[in-house]
Amino acid sequence: MRLTTETIQNLLVDHNLLLDAPDVDMTFDFLHYDTREVQKNTLFVIKGAFKRAYLDNVHGITGLITETKIDVDLPQWQVTNVQKALSLLSMAFFDYPQEQLWIGAFTGTKGKTTAAYFAYTMLKEATNNHTALFSTVDRITGPQASDKKKSDLTTPESYELFKDMRQVVDNGMTHLVMEVSSQAYLKNRVYGLRYDVGAFLNISPDHIGPNEHPTFEDYLAHKLMLLDHSDEVIVNAETDHFDTIYTYAKKAHHKVYTYSRQMFTSEESAIHESRFTVVKSEFNEMLGSYRLNVPGDFNESNAMAAMMLVSFAGVKHQAMVKGLDEVFIPGRMLSLPINGHGVAFVDYAHNFVSMQALLSFAQAQYPNGRVLVVVGSPGNKGVSRRADFGHVVSDLADVVYLTADDPQFENPLDIAHEIAAHINNDKLEVHYEMNRIAAIHEAISAANENDIVIVAGKGEDPYQKIDGVDVPYIGDYAVVKQFRDQIKNP
Repeated sequence: MRLTTETIQNLLVDHNLLLDAPDVDMTFDFLHYDTREVQKNTLFVIKGAFKRAYLDNVHGITGLITETKIDVDLPQWQVTNVQKALSLLSMAFFDYPQEQLWIGAFTGTKGKTTAAYFAYTMLKEATNNHTALFSTVDRITGPQASDKKKSDLTTPESYELFKDMRQVVDNGMTHLVMEVSSQAYLKNRVYGLRYDVGAFLNISPDHIGPNEHPTFEDYLAHKLMLLDHSDEVIVNAETDHFDTIYTYAKKAHHKVYTYSRQMFTSEESAIHESRFTVVKSEFNEMLGSYRLNVPGDFNESNAMAAMMLVSFAGVKHQAMVKGLDEVFIPGRMLSLPINGHGVAFVDYAHNFVSMQALLSFAQAQYPNGRVLVVVGSPGNKGVSRRADFGHVVSDLADVVYLTADDPQFENPLDIAHEIAAHINNDKLEVHYEMNRIAAIHEAISAANENDIVIVAGKGEDPYQKIDGVDVPYIGDYAVVKQFRDQIKNP
């Protein structure tokens, strides 16, 4: 885990990144991009809006990787793209851990986390707990409780990604399931990384805004990059823009595997589970009946993608059955019946398609009751979601409580009013409560025995992002449990 000038030079030249290099012969003991993490003899990567003053009083930096040379007496490698350079150097510094792992990856507008957990639990069963997971919710690098931590990004910065992969390998893991976001490719966090299998779940407008993708076409283009870097590819035949995605996949792959609802029959979709039978598949181990330990028939499609992905790793039918029967996804479709107030569902749904699927399921399960929704939209990102949420609740909800959801540097009430501006159902009852805990309590209090309350957006996230700070938050599920327990023990 050291970097020589020869290694640095070769990597940067091989990827056409090097503009200028110092005439030195050195070996670096450490690599990082954060001045707070610098150690003795560090090769430091300058990324983002970096200022020369940031290096003042920082001791231990002995070399720089930079796009623009700065006025400092240190050897500097000037590159065309520092994010790509960071990814390549991180791989090398952590001794290419990805080469010792079977890696399956998911991308899509919705369902990435759900599908990743499905694949993880099946592979964990098949590999005797030698499978790791990098998801939006958790990063699990080994079998012990101490090997599990909350994720801050769906796909982390390349340095953290390969650092955690090294930990995965050192912990004896043989398989890794991960989510790959469009931002991961936009920001070159996974530059140079290849997957054994990549699955494309679906696509719909999301993450479009001044700080994300400028257009839907750009969003789709970055999603498609997963297919370029996967040995085998799986595509949902029922996704929007399927013809475009399939045609793109065929350019680099002789065989593109697809799945659809024609491959299985839904038998039951209840509050706490669903049951289905796979009747057709190119993978014989998938054939048979399953109990899925999460509700919602829309999750059965995600299960098909996950089963197909793990089939490439040789997972047998019994491990699929057991894994899906036992899967638990933090913050996803968690339900709690509340005496006198119907059932509350907590879900991480945070875009149009996931909200639409969730509320449609709620209506089908409780045709005689009302659907009450607690929802907000993040600040400084995914601006298009605000209109989407207004349209979804107009079509599928009876009562909505607009509240705060990671407002960042925006006023949450302004965001709420933007959502409300797109509500076009005069019968929809609209409330504003920016204290998220109070909003959840109000919604459940207003619910009757036959109603369903949907708390969407944060799941079990332990913080609210406000003004650039992660402010501690107990999580939506804990808030619902708190309310239920107060009723039990007034």
